[in-house]
Amino acid sequence: MISIQYISQQTDTYSHLDNIRMACEAGCKWIQLRMKQADIPTITATAALAKEVCDAHGATLIINDHPDIAALVDAHGTHVGKEDMTVAAARRILGPHKIVGGTANTLEDILQHVADGADYVGIGPYRFTKTKEKLSPILGLEGIRNIMAQLDVKIPVIAIGGITMEDVPDLFRTGIQGIAVSGLITHATDKRQLLSSLYQTIPHAITSNS
Repeated sequence: MISIQYISQQTDTYSHLDNIRMACEAGCKWIQLRMKQADIPTITATAALAKEVCDAHGATLIINDHPDIAALVDAHGTHVGKEDMTVAAARRILGPHKIVGGTANTLEDILQHVADGADYVGIGPYRFTKTKEKLSPILGLEGIRNIMAQLDVKIPVIAIGGITMEDVPDLFRTGIQGIAVSGLITHATDKRQLLSSLYQTIPHAITSNS
């Protein structure tokens, strides 16, 4: 499982595709295309181009919300939110050999995703973030730690929601296997340095938890 997932953003200066390309060039190996406000033709066209960029950099591409588009462009998988279709429904569209992830806010959410055949779960939000509308209740460090302490099934769990560099060591000590970030990478002045620091920090945090 990839330890850092970049969730795409569009800014005043750069498109989703621009930011995906820069994240890949900086060394990110797991990309999620997330275009909540775009129409289907735009998402499809961007997904096809994002797949080319990710393939060129050896990165995994996940399409948010749209397993049909993921199948069409031969992306590596899809991610569905709490208010979207179920993991099981996405799996039926993509088949057994693609990646399917789901968003969780509670232990019950995770267990349902496990029952539905998820490959990984994104748990959050860790803290408030402007990136996502209709936020579920904020979990914070203690919330994530409590859920991870109760989780007795083996599934990769990725924390999401307003995560900063300073949060990483404590988050990984809860037992999570990865983080999903958006603004942290999008707004980094030196994306390559940021990702290098993250990739160096995460193994130390995991080791200190074991």
